[in-house]
Amino acid sequence: MVAPATFRHPSVLAKSVVTVDHISGGRAELGIGAGWYVDEHRAYGFAFHDTKTRMEMLEEQIEIVARSWNGGTFDLKGRHYSIVGLDALPKPVSTPRPNLIVGGSGGPRTVALCARWADEDNTVYPTIDEVRTRRHKLESAYTAEDRDPGDVVFSAMTGVVIGSDDSEVQARARQRMALDGESGSEDEWLARAREKQIVGTVEEATDRLGQLGEAGLDRIMLQHLLHTDVEVVALLGEVVARL
Repeated sequence: MVAPATFRHPSVLAKSVVTVDHISGGRAELGIGAGWYVDEHRAYGFAFHDTKTRMEMLEEQIEIVARSWNGGTFDLKGRHYSIVGLDALPKPVSTPRPNLIVGGSGGPRTVALCARWADEDNTVYPTIDEVRTRRHKLESAYTAEDRDPGDVVFSAMTGVVIGSDDSEVQARARQRMALDGESGSEDEWLARAREKQIVGTVEEATDRLGQLGEAGLDRIMLQHLLHTDVEVVALLGEVVARL
C-alpha cells in the first residue's frame, strides 16, 4: 500500500513517480509510510531505525516529494535530508499532481502530515468505530492547517475473505488460517476477523462496505492474500455491482 520511508531517497522516489505519471497519462499515485516490517528490511539490507527516526524520515520525505511536484525552487535542511535550490523537472502531468497518500494508524503525527502535505490518509484494518474516530481527527487536522475539511479523502486497506455461500466462506477462512499459521475453528476466526476485515458472503461483504462508507471511508483497498484463488475477483465484482 505504501513505500516505507526507509527504502528510497525522497528525490529519487519523487522522480520515479513522475516518470510513471507521464507514462500512464496521469494515473500514478504514491503512498508513503514509516515502515514496520523488520524481516523485510533485514532481507533486503535496509536499516530499520527506531520509531522516532523513521517518523522523522517520513516527515521530511513527504515534504520533499510534495514540494518537488508542486513547482518552483526550494531548499530543505532536515535531520536526514538536505535539499539545495531544487526545481525538480519534469513536473507531473497530473492536475494538480499525483495523489499523495500517507499511510498510518491514525496517530497524531501522520494525521498532521496528511493535513499539511498530502491528499489522502490511509489506515489499516480499522473497526467501524475507529473509522469514525480517525476521520474526525483528520477533519480537525485539516481545519488546523486552514484546509477545507470537506476535501478530506480517507481510505483504508483491509483483508477480504468472501464466498458465494457460507461453505465457501469457511473454506477460504481455513486457507487463510493455514496461510497465517493459525489453528482453531473457522467460526472463531471469522468472528474475530469480522471486526476489522471484510468477511462473509457477497451480501454480507456489501453490507459491511456500506457501513464503513457511512462511518467515513471514501474508498477501500481489499487485500486478498490467497493469491492463487482468482475466483474471488469475480465475487468482488459482484460486490462492486451491488454498491
